[in-house]
Amino acid sequence: MEMSGLNWKPFVFGGLASVTAEFGTFPVDLTKTRLQMQGQSSDARYREIKYRGMFHALLRIGREEGIRALYSGISPALLRQASYGTIKIGVYHSLKGLIVEHPQDETLLVNVVCGILAGVVSSSIANPTDVLKIRMQAQGSLIQGSMVANFINIYQQEGTRGLWRGVMLTAQRAAIVVGVELPVYDITKKHLILSSSLGDNIATHFISSFTCGLAGALASNPVDVVRTRMMNQKVSMDSHLLYGGTLDGLLKIWRSEGFLALYKGFWPNWLRLGPWNIIFFITYEQLKRIPL
Repeated sequence: MEMSGLNWKPFVFGGLASVTAEFGTFPVDLTKTRLQMQGQSSDARYREIKYRGMFHALLRIGREEGIRALYSGISPALLRQASYGTIKIGVYHSLKGLIVEHPQDETLLVNVVCGILAGVVSSSIANPTDVLKIRMQAQGSLIQGSMVANFINIYQQEGTRGLWRGVMLTAQRAAIVVGVELPVYDITKKHLILSSSLGDNIATHFISSFTCGLAGALASNPVDVVRTRMMNQKVSMDSHLLYGGTLDGLLKIWRSEGFLALYKGFWPNWLRLGPWNIIFFITYEQLKRIPL
């Protein structure tokens, strides 16, 4: 049963499309994480510059660690999308439906506010899966055991705070990404349908998703670098945090590694967000057309 502004379809279709897109682009996401981790002068484990770029990282990881290593962390990544993607799209469309009765009456401001709220809520809930995914991507074969065993291990060693490490950064990044990507997609799609002969078809969905992926990558990469490093920090009671928060992390990376370090992993970030959004939105739009 549907109520005004509330609909189960965005939740289910959003989750299915998110899982599909994540699986298809995961190796690129892994190279982004590895590139963002390297070159840290304050952490001996990641001081070495091992990878010269995305393609070099793909080849070296595959050669030295095996092809399976390119999917290190895929289980928590898919679990994350099944939760994060489901909640994100569902909340976004539900909030829009509650605020605006007719889709044609939507404004950029309404879409941005709904996107920010959806990003914060969904990313905060799914944060533990993000922590494990990043650690498995960064450390590869050094992490042993099943996904559940590693969740338990993080909890036993670092407590609940370990599972929600970097949650503020995750929420901030999600607020930026979702607050940019979803409104850009909606506005671009609406503009193309109204001002061109394309219509509501795959070509329109492709252009709109490509545009929103680029906008999301440009806006979110600096926070994403800090978030990646913070989540990979293993913190015990007597250890010291390298980065105390978003601003602290941004400033420390800028001072010690230069401004461009904030855009480490940008190309794989965009080359992931671009195809990810294309796969996601085309899948999502096709699922919407299933007569249910």
